[in-house]
Amino acid sequence: MSNNSAAVARKATFDTDRVGEQAGALLHSSFIWLQQHWLQILIAVGIGVAIALLLFWVRAFGPRLARRSASGKGWAAVLGRAIERTNAFFIIMLSAKLVDGYAATPADLDKTITFLFTVAAVFQAAIWARELILGAIEHRTRDEHYSGEALMSAMGLIRLLVSFAVFAIALVVVLSNLGVNVTGLVAGLGVGGIAIGLAAQGIFADLFAALAIIFDRPFRRGDKVSYGTTSGVIEAIGLKSTRIRAFTGELRIISNRNLLDKEIQNTSQRDHVRVSYTIGVAYETPPDTLERIPAILTELVEAEGAKVARAGFESFGASSLDFVLQVDTPGDDWATAHGVRNRLLVAIMRRFAQEGISIPYPTQTTYTAAPDGTLVMPYAEPEHLPKT
Repeated sequence: MSNNSAAVARKATFDTDRVGEQAGALLHSSFIWLQQHWLQILIAVGIGVAIALLLFWVRAFGPRLARRSASGKGWAAVLGRAIERTNAFFIIMLSAKLVDGYAATPADLDKTITFLFTVAAVFQAAIWARELILGAIEHRTRDEHYSGEALMSAMGLIRLLVSFAVFAIALVVVLSNLGVNVTGLVAGLGVGGIAIGLAAQGIFADLFAALAIIFDRPFRRGDKVSYGTTSGVIEAIGLKSTRIRAFTGELRIISNRNLLDKEIQNTSQRDHVRVSYTIGVAYETPPDTLERIPAILTELVEAEGAKVARAGFESFGASSLDFVLQVDTPGDDWATAHGVRNRLLVAIMRRFAQEGISIPYPTQTTYTAAPDGTLVMPYAEPEHLPKT
């Protein structure tokens, strides 16, 4: 034990001596450098300070640029916040790196400046990338219909994921510049990410579906939608599910992944509501009157403030001559379209009555036979006609 302790003490003393020798050599070379290049050093320091002051002034311009955006989420605000996040250490190291070569810096000091500048530049690039990515996402989602807990939760999670990704990449780049073999680290991060993804694939599927809804905007809160056999109004968009208030009153909850797997009809995005009618008239109607019916229908529709998409003779029905009328009511409100429909149908009945146009209904006559085979008429026979 005593021999080992003595060996450790000698090694520590040797290492201390080596550090002292290296520090002394560095101080000596630095003193010689200052003596031989003092003028270049002063000029380089002056230029470096000027560059640093200019960069600090540019950074101070960031908040003023951000305030130009009224919503706080415009591109001016995104760029302004990125500029504001510029680190003072990066500014100093950038200034030093720019004037490093002019002052004939010793090799050891030059390597130190290069290393510190690389670290500062990599992490500063990560900060800028994070701010620009998050700013672009916020700019894409700036809509009062997407604000609320869902977007706040989504943005918090997105900020965490983006920050982890960009700084992990920055750390790998820095370690690679230091000569560290990062192959194992990258492989470990990849395997870990795959394992987490497989374990929580259901949660991530709904999460990314929610982000797709927020970013792609197939619908917004307050929109009227139809999917499958359900129709209703979007009440809330969450990270896991979307809540839809059905027109029948109940609240329906569907996971975001299942919702996006269906065909969704967003009826709030249409500019008109189309309703079709089939109107039959009697076969006894004169041809001249039949020719006037499309113009009559068009006149009645326009009187209600709607628009005719189609009005014309369609087919020969079993008991009527059928006309098809398609009416477009402006807007997306079914209640308004139903009101127009009710008034229009009454107006058609009234106008047809004035024109003497009959709307038939299917009739059927049943004949029965007596035991002797003679027909029993379903109506009373006139007295002057002989009985069959």
